[in-house]
Amino acid sequence: MRGKTTEDRSLIDLLDPVAEAAGYEIVRLRLMGGQRRRLQIMAERPDGHMDVEDCTRLSRAISEVMDAADPIKGEYLLEVSTPGIDRPLTRLKDFELYEGYEVRMELDRIAENRKRFRGQLAGVEGENVGINLEEEPDTTVYVPFAWIVDAKLALTDELLKRGADERAARLAAESEISSEDEDEE
Repeated sequence: MRGKTTEDRSLIDLLDPVAEAAGYEIVRLRLMGGQRRRLQIMAERPDGHMDVEDCTRLSRAISEVMDAADPIKGEYLLEVSTPGIDRPLTRLKDFELYEGYEVRMELDRIAENRKRFRGQLAGVEGENVGINLEEEPDTTVYVPFAWIVDAKLALTDELLKRGADERAARLAAESEISSEDEDEE
């Protein structure tokens, strides 16, 4: 899920160690377009945060490796960004972290007579992802993580509140560190 095509997965293999060495995790990578291609990388720090400076730092690290390895023929534009509030869920740990939030999922095969699901994440059991179905909230369906081809958080008030709360906590922590640095001077 982090990469759709064979070329995407090959680029992930090349760039995962670069991102990890710089202190980041690649959430999703997509090489898109025809003539003027675009390499889109969504990443975050292990704590789940990512700001503009982080994007710049990771972009520079990736550019060095891409320039040396030259794995993409022709021109391309590199975009490094955060996964965003209504982020894609691409790793098993994402489904654990966002348990209780609304999600849209698509499978590569039919399960429970369909391929698309919408509902509340109900956690992870082994390699299976649980979802409480939107139209049947008392029904939890577990599907193998390996069957999921696309999953994304739905933008809800609850998710927006979580994002705002996390941002406020991060700003308060940064402000506290800044105050401590001033006190030391």
